[in-house]
Amino acid sequence: MLKGKNAVITGGSRGIGKAIATAFAENGANAAIIYAGNDDAARETCEQVKSFGVKAEIYKCNVANFDESKTVCEEIIKTFGSVDILVNNAGITRDGLLLRMSEADFDDVIDVNLKGAFNFTRHLSRYIMKSPAGRIINVSSISGMMGNQGQANYSAAKAGLIGFTKTVAKELASKKVTCNAIAPGFIDTDMTASLSQAVKEYADSVTPLKRMGTADEVANAALFLASGLSSYITGEVLRVDGGLCM
Repeated sequence: MLKGKNAVITGGSRGIGKAIATAFAENGANAAIIYAGNDDAARETCEQVKSFGVKAEIYKCNVANFDESKTVCEEIIKTFGSVDILVNNAGITRDGLLLRMSEADFDDVIDVNLKGAFNFTRHLSRYIMKSPAGRIINVSSISGMMGNQGQANYSAAKAGLIGFTKTVAKELASKKVTCNAIAPGFIDTDMTASLSQAVKEYADSVTPLKRMGTADEVANAALFLASGLSSYITGEVLRVDGGLCM
């Protein structure tokens, strides 16, 4: 489905990013995996991706840093020669009620979750436009669609990412590049593992399908949007939320 394509996945060493990198590799895509801190997890993911017979490299990068992101993107081009698919998945949370949220907690989440997507899209779009079927996929959240108590920073960043997606889709459409967003609901990852049992039970109770989703289910949506099956879809937000945000 993606044979011979070169994909860049930010936040690609764990959770949803790892699932996406693995799904892409299983379907023939080479992968540049961007990660922030866990070297062991990044190496493990890289080896798993390579096991599918594709090329894979890891790059440590603070996606919120414009110049550092540019340097890493240049290294990716030197190694892979081209980029067909970009998945902006890197994200952090710094949850807290608005009246208690620090400026740093707000800024950090905006910088990683929103500016990080801008940085990599800005630096790689010129190469993606050269692909016969360029794809940009931004991992947003239903928090960006409906808001969520204790997540003013995260919800703002993810809502901004939806607006960013639609603008990029319009600007790059003439170059045959599509840009879409995925909005996961409650997904069973490291990020949600820290939630209390009561919160997890609440999440199940308010989700029509009565369970959390899996990283693989989000990866399947990314695979669809990265493939030729979605060639006439752009500027769309695909919810993977078990029906929560209906």
